[in-house]
Amino acid sequence: MGAETLVNNGEAKAPLILGLQPAALIDHVARVDWSLLHQIPGERGGSIPVEFKELEHILSELKKHILTSVDDPSPMKTMAGGSVANTIRGLSSGFGVNSGMIGAYGDDEQGQLFVSNMNFTGVNISRLRKKTGPTAQCVCLVDAYGNRTMRPCLSTAVKVQGDELTKDDFSGSKWLVMRYGIFNLEVTQAAIRFAKLEGLSVSIDLASFEMVRNFREPLLKLLKSGDIDLCFANEDEATELLRGEANASPEAALEYLSKYCRWAVVTLGANGCIAKHAPEVVRVPAIGETKVVDATGAGDLFAGGFLYGLVKGLSLEECCKVGSCSGGAVIRSLGGEVTPENWQWMYKQMQIKGLPLPDIRN
Repeated sequence: MGAETLVNNGEAKAPLILGLQPAALIDHVARVDWSLLHQIPGERGGSIPVEFKELEHILSELKKHILTSVDDPSPMKTMAGGSVANTIRGLSSGFGVNSGMIGAYGDDEQGQLFVSNMNFTGVNISRLRKKTGPTAQCVCLVDAYGNRTMRPCLSTAVKVQGDELTKDDFSGSKWLVMRYGIFNLEVTQAAIRFAKLEGLSVSIDLASFEMVRNFREPLLKLLKSGDIDLCFANEDEATELLRGEANASPEAALEYLSKYCRWAVVTLGANGCIAKHAPEVVRVPAIGETKVVDATGAGDLFAGGFLYGLVKGLSLEECCKVGSCSGGAVIRSLGGEVTPENWQWMYKQMQIKGLPLPDIRN
């Protein structure tokens, strides 16, 4: 199905899955050597917001520190980014699920790039608002081992506000996908209110260990509200959630999350994932046959695969297995977008595991 048909039909048929990403975001993803990472303040591996001047400085320094490899001739890629955008784009282009985005983009080159990238991959963009101002950008620095360090520049970027959302944005959809973020708490709460009124299930990703560490109380309040149906956390975020508890293991975090969410998932990187739904707990290993070029988007694409499984009515274990296939596909190349050949790789892995393939083939 071409992108055009989805956009045209999208008006008549509401997206099955909606992603709320208040600010459109452009990712500049590059493989770099250690010396650049040493120059940049903040912990390696984390995500720390920067001002525009620092973003420009990092981008100019990048040219001197880029690593080229035989497998990947283009050491830097610029693409639509953001956790939710990665999940929604994957659901649309790799799994053929009718998906849409709610958010705002700027009246600049980056904003145009975001919209055309999402549109090209079949995402319904009718709920994206164009605003006067800059589009958010993020530099993703990837080391030789595929580990990523993020420096987002969001402070002056345009974003959608809670009072701009309407019932029509959510009407007819089944799932709302979001990422926890303190700067978006007001719009998140507004979206949840509409979602619940319109009968949508709500999925949230815990974003980063810094976000959980620094803004734990509002997060716990959100979880305890009972409005979150599905929660994704990685190992660091899970541990941070239970910081100070006698047992802060991923298993304990899974147990804690499942008290408030119908589905709880903790991803464990190379060790796969654990998930819980009602009394059922499953542990699924990571997909072994993959090479890690860049871990960017692994959790986002895992979430996409898991959600595909849920809307297809698959079992908890199968949902995790699909997630491990799609998460395994995105880390085989730079950035949070799966390449056509890696979608093919994923379909093959799904076939081997006896999982139902999407109705589309790239």
